[in-house]
Amino acid sequence: MPISETAKKNQEELFLDHKSTLNVTDPELMEVIGNFAFDEVISYGNLDTKTRMMVILSSLIASQTLSEYKVMLNGALNVGVTPIEVKEIVYQSVPYVGFAKAVDFIHATNEILESRGIELPLEGQSTTSPETRFEKGLEVQKGIFGEIIDKMYEVAPENQIHIQKYLSANCFGDYYTRKGLDVKTRELLTFSIILSLGGCEPQLQGHIMGNLNVGNDKETLLSVVTQLLPYIGYPRTLNAITSLNELIPE
Repeated sequence: MPISETAKKNQEELFLDHKSTLNVTDPELMEVIGNFAFDEVISYGNLDTKTRMMVILSSLIASQTLSEYKVMLNGALNVGVTPIEVKEIVYQSVPYVGFAKAVDFIHATNEILESRGIELPLEGQSTTSPETRFEKGLEVQKGIFGEIIDKMYEVAPENQIHIQKYLSANCFGDYYTRKGLDVKTRELLTFSIILSLGGCEPQLQGHIMGNLNVGNDKETLLSVVTQLLPYIGYPRTLNAITSLNELIPE
C-alpha cells in the first residue's frame, strides 16, 4: 500500500528532509502508519497544526517514548511551536508524570534547542513567589474547577490536607500560573497527558470538566483523542472516549 500524497505532504511539512531508517527496514509498516497518522487521522477534527503537535508532544512524554518525542519535537519547531512553548509543554508534564519521568525529555529538549542555535536558559516564565504560589495557584484551580475545590478542602482528612495544599501551591501555583501558555492550552495538554498515562479515569474525568469550564468543548477533546490514537493505541483511546461520553452525552 503506497503512502498517499496527502500523507507525504503532511510529513514533509513537519519533518522536511528527515528520513526514518524504518522506511528502509520496515517499509510496509511505515506506509500503514504514515497513511493512518498523517492522512486519515490528521483529516479529522478542529485542531490546527500547532495545537496538534503540542498535544502529541505532551502525550509522548506521558508515554515515555523519547525517540519519537525527539522526532516530533523537531517537527513541532518546524511548524511554529516556539522554544518557550516547547519548554512549557515539558514543564507542564512534571506534576502529572513526575520529575523522574520528565527529566530525560528536558535534556532532549535542551539538546535539540541548542542544536538549532537557541541559547539557554530561555527567558523565565514564572509569575509567583514562595509567598504567593499557594494563593495564586488556588485562584487558578478554582477558576478551572469551581466550588468543588472548596469541598475537597472541607472533606480532606487532617492527615491528607497537605496533599490538597500541594495541589494548589505546586501543581497549579508553580506550573499553571506560568507564562508561555495560557490556562486553556495548559488544560488541554493536561488532558492529553492524563489520557495517555492510562488508568487515571477519575483524574481524566475531572480534567474533562476542567476543559469544558475553560472553553475546550467536546469536539475539541474528541479531536485531541483522535490525533493521539496512532501514538497511544486503541485501549486508552476508547477509555478516554468512554469518559467523554459519560460526562458529555451525545
